[in-house]
Amino acid sequence: MASGLRLFARATAEESARVGDILRRETVGGGLLVVAAAVALVWINSPVGDSYTDLRDSTVGPAFLHLDLSLGTWAADGLLAIFFFVAGLELKREFVAGDLRDPRRAMLPIAASVGGVALPALVYLLVNVVGDGDTSGWAIPAATDIAFALAVLAVVSRNLPVALRTFLLTLAVVDDLLAITIIAIFYTDQLEPLALLAALVPLALFAVLVQRRVRSWWLLLPLAFATWTLVHESGIHATVAGVLLAFMVPVVRSDAAGGPDAGSGLAEHFEHRLRPLSSGFAVPMFALLSAGVAVDGLGALGDAFSDPVTLGIIGGLVVGKSVGILGSAAVVSRLTQAELDDGLSWWDVFGLSLLAGVGFTVSLLIGELAFGVGSTADEHVKIGVLAGSLLAIALATIVLRARDRAYRLQGG
Repeated sequence: MASGLRLFARATAEESARVGDILRRETVGGGLLVVAAAVALVWINSPVGDSYTDLRDSTVGPAFLHLDLSLGTWAADGLLAIFFFVAGLELKREFVAGDLRDPRRAMLPIAASVGGVALPALVYLLVNVVGDGDTSGWAIPAATDIAFALAVLAVVSRNLPVALRTFLLTLAVVDDLLAITIIAIFYTDQLEPLALLAALVPLALFAVLVQRRVRSWWLLLPLAFATWTLVHESGIHATVAGVLLAFMVPVVRSDAAGGPDAGSGLAEHFEHRLRPLSSGFAVPMFALLSAGVAVDGLGALGDAFSDPVTLGIIGGLVVGKSVGILGSAAVVSRLTQAELDDGLSWWDVFGLSLLAGVGFTVSLLIGELAFGVGSTADEHVKIGVLAGSLLAIALATIVLRARDRAYRLQGG
């Protein structure tokens, strides 16, 4: 009996590890995102579409903590905090021990990322100023969805250089940092300084514990939740708490300067543990509760595609991203000694810049913050993000497939 239980426990652990490994793959995370968005669109436009809005708008949570929130808000504020925690861990790891540690090596993708955030925002603003639209959603096309983009790259890149994926990862890391900063500064309606100061207490305690290499979830999780709750109460978007907590986690061990125990710190450990939760549950659930847009016939689609908000998002994702990324990288390369990695060509960067026009998770989040959940403008944001992302994927696939074929012929 005891041996049978041990075998069952071992098999269960092995199965859980196998599932976790699957959920860490970019293609799986991106695929779940696509499925969740598709389910949301079909569900809300089905005869039982009212059940979708009822579920999204149903309220749960303790009112005495001001956390009696709709499920849609819990997904955007709570589940995405997990996503941003994992993104924050990756950010810190890249700056401390990754490609961003060397400014010369990181110069081109950093410049490309800045251009890939600035120009889409300018395109959106230009379209909406000329078309007398709403300019408050200027940051919507500025974000790249790394899970989606990496999934597409993994599908089309059988022969593309590994350096292309590294370039995209560096680009996305800086993109995430800029998006987080934009949300914290420009999409905070009302700041409560006392709550923000109070959040520093559990945040500091969390920092002390992780710096001492404490991994006990029953100590860390309550402090993380307290930090998240107080940041939420302060008026700053609660996902910022995920990044702040991640930045407290050490990337390398304290004795990593050549000692026998040199190696990675808690950041890699937490990222390894939480990435399946982020890509397998948190982000797909956000997509499920956010991507549902009711399309009442061709007339509604016509209204959406005549709205400067929709057109600005599509133009920002498709034109702004590609021109901003490729142009910024080319200018920096011309003005400095920065060069592309060996084996990469500017045609590769062009394909990657088109692929960076895949905006989803953070774009939808900014749309909700700018226009409010369920508003007409928010519905048009979703249509714009979906249409722009699909067009960006189609164009990027054409270019990257051609480059993949060229590399295959070179290798053959």
